[in-house]
Amino acid sequence: MTTFPKSPKVIKGGIVLVDATSGATLNMISMQYNPESLSRSYEPQSFGDGSQGTALRFKGPAVETLTIEADIDAADQLEFPSQNQDVVEHGIQPQLAVLESLINPTSQQLNNNNILAMAGTLEIAPMEAPMALFVWSKNRIVPISITTFSITEEAFDTQLNPIRAKVNLAMKVLNIDDLGFKHRGGALFMSYLQNKEQLAGKVSSASLNNFGLSALPF
Repeated sequence: MTTFPKSPKVIKGGIVLVDATSGATLNMISMQYNPESLSRSYEPQSFGDGSQGTALRFKGPAVETLTIEADIDAADQLEFPSQNQDVVEHGIQPQLAVLESLINPTSQQLNNNNILAMAGTLEIAPMEAPMALFVWSKNRIVPISITTFSITEEAFDTQLNPIRAKVNLAMKVLNIDDLGFKHRGGALFMSYLQNKEQLAGKVSSASLNNFGLSALPF
């Protein structure tokens, strides 16, 4: 295979887990292969309630959902089994387990809550998860929550360990309505929104002539 030493380095997308209070990085999940597409959908938060004067008002930022399909494949590692004993023994289960940790409390959290319940604690606080950040280049770093997560295991080794899988992730971008302005994630969302505004400002405004108009009819 021909190599090109001067070819540009391809950066990876992925998810970074951080402590929302301290900002410390807890874990990083780098995608083995960048997805070929990233779908984005929006639900505008308009205030229009049918009363006069509300149609052009916003309640807050639009709710954005990101959807990706990622491939995980052990083929490359299995070519060198002596250097990848974990893959030989478990296939891609460790990588899948890391992703599954995004949607589950830890066993320690569950045990702690069970102990509190058995001790008669009247109110048990919901278990707090690390803040997940979806990183897709330096211009798109956003706090997210997983809304839909599915895994399709497509190939197995002789021990029935999965060695190839497709992972579908739908992620809601958490904004200031979810986190507030003082939260680290809220600050990240504001930076994300401001970056979009700066990019939009780089596009030259069209002329009414483009629409066959000399002036608007009002």
